[in-house]
Amino acid sequence: MKDYQLIVIGGGAAGMTVAAGAANLGAKVALVEKKKHLGGDCLHVGCIPSKALIAASKETSSMMQAARVLGTEFDGREHYQTTKARIDRAREIIQEHDGTERFTKLGVDVYIGEASFQSPYELKVGDDLLIGKKFVIATGSKPTVPPIDGLDTVSYLTNEDVFHEETLPESIIIIGAGTIGLELAQSFARLGSQVTVLEALDTFLPKEDESVQTLLRTQLEMAMRLKIGVDVKQVSEVNGKIRVDAEIDGETVHYEADKLLMATGRKPRIDALRLDRAHVHVKDGYVDVSSTYRTSQPHIFAIGDTINTLPFTHAAGEEGKAVVANALFGLWNKVDYKKMPWITFTDPEVFHVGLTEAEARKQYGEDVDIFEAKLSEVDRFVADRQETGFVKIITRKNGKIIGGHAVGMTAGDWMQIVVYAMQRGDKIGKLSRMIYPYPSRSEAVKKAADLYWRKRLFNSPLTELARKYFEWTR
Repeated sequence: MKDYQLIVIGGGAAGMTVAAGAANLGAKVALVEKKKHLGGDCLHVGCIPSKALIAASKETSSMMQAARVLGTEFDGREHYQTTKARIDRAREIIQEHDGTERFTKLGVDVYIGEASFQSPYELKVGDDLLIGKKFVIATGSKPTVPPIDGLDTVSYLTNEDVFHEETLPESIIIIGAGTIGLELAQSFARLGSQVTVLEALDTFLPKEDESVQTLLRTQLEMAMRLKIGVDVKQVSEVNGKIRVDAEIDGETVHYEADKLLMATGRKPRIDALRLDRAHVHVKDGYVDVSSTYRTSQPHIFAIGDTINTLPFTHAAGEEGKAVVANALFGLWNKVDYKKMPWITFTDPEVFHVGLTEAEARKQYGEDVDIFEAKLSEVDRFVADRQETGFVKIITRKNGKIIGGHAVGMTAGDWMQIVVYAMQRGDKIGKLSRMIYPYPSRSEAVKKAADLYWRKRLFNSPLTELARKYFEWTR
């Protein structure tokens, strides 16, 4: 039996942030992780392997296109082992920085094993019983699969095992057109698979601006079959193939492929924790917390995918920073989700922060301005032959930025200045007055921001007075 000032359950991004922060402040900390290695799903079966796959697939696609131009052939599927090795190597490099040794050097006691509460202050991990003054639940999430007739009779993939596949399928059906589904779909298509994506909703990426959805769908449909409004009725195996029977607008349709990937969402990984013994409330499958991440037990906190906020690694990290102060010093820090950006790493990339145009008009009515610039108007994108995309900055009439959206090459990098402006409370005019290196992709932001001054200038009484003056002095 060991006593700790803080016990962190979960060794992913959120848990590691809390454990490292608390240890650096001098607290006696225990970090509990169920799996063999720290890093969580993001490192092992999520963000990192998927981004390595995206990069490899883009390069492979370029090689295949070049081969066609040269009158030869290059099959990305035949070289999938090289792609897989790249994914594995990326994980290994990052794992070295986020391993157990890093935390033991900080003075953190790391326990590998499944954790379960025995009481509000007692946690069992294997044969060890830990006593904690404060707890942080950061156990992440796992794939959730809807009840589909026949699904339990076939073999299917999720993000937890798709990166361990030794070969690339000739064809694959992906059920779910969210971020995970679309990123993997485009990657597989570029590597040479025939990809079919089926989405139950009448749209995909429903949190994105409508203009973003429209453009991205056009781009994705060039490489794959993308169907929305699909009611999947049954899944079966026929002659070694996966068969999906569905309805679209009342019409019966059938799809067949070598593999099936379920990308239908995620749910908190909290079943084994025995939260009932700790008297911690759960609501709609998530740990119920206040805005400062306190559960129904004031000494127990929860963050990351276990709570119903934004399901992103960087969001979990920010929550972790807040919880270090809240748990150790009794503060009431919280994260401002209205200014939390996210990226969908398709090609072109999709960037999002704040309100969409529809949300802004619903909330503010006529007190909304839209400033939009096409990437085809930005010299660097023309030089890169990457003109597909746009920037949209949404403001109130006084210039206050309330939303920013972009579709384009590396949009997640050059749109970050909009997040900074929102966090500072700067108006769009300040983005226009900044100096941007030429030629850079960030000039897309300047193009959109310049429209604010152009609109104000052309509608100004001084502009009309200047026109009359120059007419009089000709």
